[in-house]
Amino acid sequence: MRLADKTAIVTGAGSGIGRASAIRFAAEGAKVGVLDRDADAAQATANGIAEAGGTAHVLTVDVTQAAAVEAAIAEVVDIFAGLDVLFNVVGVSGRHWGDGPVADCTEDAWDRVLDVNLKSMFLCCKYGVRAMLERGGGSVINLSSVLGLVGGDDDFATHAYAASKSSIIGLTRSIASYYAPQGIRANVLCPSLIATAMSQRAQTNDHIRHRLETLQPLTADFGQPDDVAHAAVYLASDEARFVTGTVLPIDGGWTVR
Repeated sequence: MRLADKTAIVTGAGSGIGRASAIRFAAEGAKVGVLDRDADAAQATANGIAEAGGTAHVLTVDVTQAAAVEAAIAEVVDIFAGLDVLFNVVGVSGRHWGDGPVADCTEDAWDRVLDVNLKSMFLCCKYGVRAMLERGGGSVINLSSVLGLVGGDDDFATHAYAASKSSIIGLTRSIASYYAPQGIRANVLCPSLIATAMSQRAQTNDHIRHRLETLQPLTADFGQPDDVAHAAVYLASDEARFVTGTVLPIDGGWTVR
């Protein structure tokens, strides 16, 4: 029960890393605001939390819209009497909009990816940090990617995505530096290939699967959503009270080379 008496918000909580983290937070004692634009998916996550004896509140939110984000965070704060933890998971791949190497990336893909992956982080941090200042502290956790740390080759050359993920790191470390005197911690998680719906292209690509032995040599396999969720629990908990501005790869060895 490392998160007992804490209130947490998880964005993108309807699936993948967001769902695993929301469930894990609740299992550790947190009251969880389950945010997703897919109402049915968010409700499924909340149902799983409730069945396990946890507490969750569902909000259907497009986190690229300022008014919606402000209202959602205010509702969670009102219902659960504050906010202690914010885990921003929402993110997209822009391949279907034309993301790719910079010479080929479409303007539409650039705008859409930066909107979803980066603007959403800004908005959620903006209103989440305000709530934490009223609380006297808190923990912000933002999901980036190994591609925010290292360049991708032909199999992973999505430059709008990489730009958004590296920008998340800069934003988070700036928050960590500025708000440390107010007791707010901010850290980044950088997963590599995790077995979620977002990585279906890679999961069904025999060439990429063959490369896992080199890309992620620790297991030569995809990571699991819980691998990220466990790290998020640590950063959300008081065990990480002296940790801020950290960029933690969860990558099976991808970035160590």
